[in-house]
Amino acid sequence: MTYILGGWQSDFAQVWSRQGMDLADAFADAVNHGLAATALDPAEIETGHVGNFAAELFAGQGLLGGFFGLADPAFDGMPAVRHEAACASGSVALLAATAEIEAGRYDLACVIGIEQMRNVPGKTAAEHLGAAVWHGHEYADAAFVWPTAFSDLAEEYDQRFGLSYEHLMRISEINFGNARRNPNAQTRGHRFTPESFTADDDANPVVAGRTRKMDCGQVTDGTAVVFLASPRRAKAYADRRGIPVERLARIGGWGHRNAPLPYASKVASSAGGPYVFPQVRRAIDDARRRAGVADIAQLDAVETHDCFTATEYMAIDHLGLTPPGQSWQAIEDGSIEQGGRLPINPSGGLIGAGHPVGATGVRMLLDGYKQVTDQAGDYQVEGAERVQTLNIGGSTTTTVSFIVERAA
Repeated sequence: MTYILGGWQSDFAQVWSRQGMDLADAFADAVNHGLAATALDPAEIETGHVGNFAAELFAGQGLLGGFFGLADPAFDGMPAVRHEAACASGSVALLAATAEIEAGRYDLACVIGIEQMRNVPGKTAAEHLGAAVWHGHEYADAAFVWPTAFSDLAEEYDQRFGLSYEHLMRISEINFGNARRNPNAQTRGHRFTPESFTADDDANPVVAGRTRKMDCGQVTDGTAVVFLASPRRAKAYADRRGIPVERLARIGGWGHRNAPLPYASKVASSAGGPYVFPQVRRAIDDARRRAGVADIAQLDAVETHDCFTATEYMAIDHLGLTPPGQSWQAIEDGSIEQGGRLPINPSGGLIGAGHPVGATGVRMLLDGYKQVTDQAGDYQVEGAERVQTLNIGGSTTTTVSFIVERAA
């Protein structure tokens, strides 16, 4: 069992280059804010893990584990490593840290997710992000790789089950609405017209295929950091803070599955099956089984990957909120809204809160921690005790899911 002692998230509306910050500055800022938020000393941290997708492309920087030593001299000598799995990079960094703790190697880990993406033109950013497809073998002619790929997913749902664009736009509208309550959300100050959430070519222009502007997650600079501990280290931490260990949060279960890199092979292999992406469903089920979650009714909220509205539409039925292909039911009956049967992305998700690729998985876990410890502020889900995360890298090439729950 791995406990979550807390953490910190940057303001996803920041543009680091405009503030004279580089990747190392943002890294140190996050780690030091996280230490302050948890009242931990850097000398206490025994191991460090970094989730990052494309620092070499956006910032010309590799070897990010070495940034710990720049953040504080006390980290000199601490083992640290960087992990990459496209948009699931932060989650695989978390998996590695939990594995070390469960193996008994270390008792206290720092996990940071970080990505700088707003220091280059939009077209260049899109090209960099395209490194998560099978380079030279798929989407070679696409001007915008991921809007095209998830347009294909929307088309796949339409062919298999039928799909209404109004349902995709309701997902977008909910996530942008949730983001207004999140003080760290990139779009918290954005304002829209009713036409923004329609197929109006002026208010909501086409990006690629079936993907329009309001279907898209945000290109974001951002960091998130969490501190993970063994049971004995969590007990010592709680005693030092004068709080019961039951007030902390823990990772109750995890799921991690991989599928072949090409999108087309994934879809072809699932033809005739109930789920478009069976490995996504298996990762979800694995996390629940390990956490002893037998029914979706035992969950209070979900932080899911909504890099595009089609991604969340897929997640709704893969999570089991509806039968396969019937995600529209949970959208129409309000199940996914704040106050609904299972609120999805109370933070605003990738569409509303922002998507710094390597930080997203860590941010999801941190938001799960905030929810179950009643620290989510204006976007708190009342009475939340158990939250599931669903983080996806590439066209569901890597899927990671965690169950975050109250320690009590």
